[in-house]
Amino acid sequence: MRVAVAQYAIGEPADFAAFATRVATRVAVAAHAGAHCIVLPEYLALEAAAGQSHDVRADFVRSLAALQSMRGDYEALASELARRHAIHLVAGTFLVEHADGRYRNRAWLATPAGTLLSQDKLCLTGFERASGVIDAGDAIKVFETEFGRIGIDVCYDIEFPLYARAQAEAGANLLLVPSCTDTAAGANRVRIGCQARALENQAFVACAVTSGAADWSPALDRNTGAAAVYTPVDRGFPEDGIAAIAAATDDWAFADVDLDALARVRREGQVANAADWSAQQRPAVARARVERA
Repeated sequence: MRVAVAQYAIGEPADFAAFATRVATRVAVAAHAGAHCIVLPEYLALEAAAGQSHDVRADFVRSLAALQSMRGDYEALASELARRHAIHLVAGTFLVEHADGRYRNRAWLATPAGTLLSQDKLCLTGFERASGVIDAGDAIKVFETEFGRIGIDVCYDIEFPLYARAQAEAGANLLLVPSCTDTAAGANRVRIGCQARALENQAFVACAVTSGAADWSPALDRNTGAAAVYTPVDRGFPEDGIAAIAAATDDWAFADVDLDALARVRREGQVANAADWSAQQRPAVARARVERA
């Protein structure tokens, strides 16, 4: 199965139609390159806010409120692209209003049949908490697909081992990570989280990123990181655990992932990280013992 993860350069589309054209054009490139599963980045929908008046788009909270009128069109775009190209599409994230003036950072998964499924972000960053209007999600999911079970971990969520572990224990062999970071440190935290989750669960982790600069946006002003697909670090996989990583000028990173290879490495690998997870939960080592040096 071929996975494509976007390194999406943020632009300034004049309206939703222009935004939809940008997204559709990029998805078509990945689909025509043979991708079965395509991942777009966190906060993708905020690019559609570029067409708002300057005073609204410069105010994050007002911009989110104004963006809600585009939600139906955004969902329809995701469904149509997935149907058109017969792909599974993580259509980035959209900050959806779930209560009066309160939002959740929601990743949409569109199936080849056009069905929409979702995973809300579970842990908020400092920026999201400071906005005062974003709430954390309250459910973690895995999705049954024709190529097996997959999970979505939105950006910061991949830095926490128990979310991915819950998904892996529910059968997910592929974790999809739409992300958006504005510093090299942030990008490295997500990268390290992705590689750690791939290592400890002996799974594939595919991370999409935003790139470039968008001075018009308080959320997308600076964008860092590299789109990549990560693997276990063991027999039959790359020695550095990186199946593919985008160069600075690339729009996509592609990797052909062999889900059967995961079963083999779990049986025959040099180590058994996934199976040995429970060893760290033994009662004798559940708490550190303090000894005087």
